[in-house]
Amino acid sequence: MTNNTRKLPNILITGTPCTGKTTTAKQVCSEIEYNHINISELVKEKEFYTEYDEEYETFVIDEDPLLDSLEDQMAKGGNIVDYHGCDFFPERWFDYVIVLRADNQFLYKRLEKRNYNEKKFKDNLEAEIMQVILDEAYDSYKEEIITVLQSDSIEQLEENVEKIIDLIKNWNQKENEKEQDEEF
Repeated sequence: MTNNTRKLPNILITGTPCTGKTTTAKQVCSEIEYNHINISELVKEKEFYTEYDEEYETFVIDEDPLLDSLEDQMAKGGNIVDYHGCDFFPERWFDYVIVLRADNQFLYKRLEKRNYNEKKFKDNLEAEIMQVILDEAYDSYKEEIITVLQSDSIEQLEENVEKIIDLIKNWNQKENEKEQDEEF
């Protein structure tokens, strides 16, 4: 269900770390005028965290102030949110949820380049194998707004960017048709 007050859709790009979320989001935003919201960067920048988890080498998000800070911007639309989790975002915020997946042979190499500690490396690899983020998306959002895209190569990245732009164009077209119908 779309939010009738928004003129542009909001999109969540989610997936296991190293599946290409940020790269995809940046590429889409470079081709169309959308706001890219990288949740990990925002959490650090605005200190929306309760502590630093040494074991996973990451900040533990303080969800309420983070979500409060984004509410007005999300109500306006035209945002691409990028984060490796999705279950704490309000369902009303998103018109599309994109779940990026990566084959383990590619994900393994990408995770290696990040120099994660052994536990974080292993847990992220297992999360992709067990499709944890995909299941989280299906548990949190309506199936009809979820799109699963493979993200193993530059070619797939480019295809994914085009698919996301097409979703935005289709949403805009449907909204324009609704407005025209309401005028009659």
